[in-house]
Amino acid sequence: MLEIDLQLAACDPDVPELKQFECWVAAALSGSRDAAEIAIRVVDEEEGTELNATYRGYSHATNVLAFPAQLPDGVEAVLLGDLVICAPLVAREAAEQGKPLAAHWAHLVVHGVLHLLGYDHEEEAAAERMESREREVLAALGFPDPY
Repeated sequence: MLEIDLQLAACDPDVPELKQFECWVAAALSGSRDAAEIAIRVVDEEEGTELNATYRGYSHATNVLAFPAQLPDGVEAVLLGDLVICAPLVAREAAEQGKPLAAHWAHLVVHGVLHLLGYDHEEEAAAERMESREREVLAALGFPDPY
């Protein structure tokens, strides 16, 4: 079972529908979890900048922030964590990179969910593993290689 709490804190007509988020999250989770609860908060650039400064120390917005659930040892739950996605930045990046907007949204959702699952891109080998999984998931969804 997949449960998504979609929070729209940015007024943007191009934000995907809940059904699209569900599809992208489910694809990213495929093969790793049968059930998950996740919150996805879509924000404007002001909130994105504030959150990125608070949690990562950068004075600008970023496209996606992932906050994995931090459960006490021995506690099993379907709660996966939270994603924060900055809608204006997603649109700007898609335009600058010549990507379809839906493809960029899908990529960032998949990227964020993989972070919630423990993937990272801090070291080259880990980045290659994460990017490979992103390509695989996005291809299964019908999207081109995001890189």
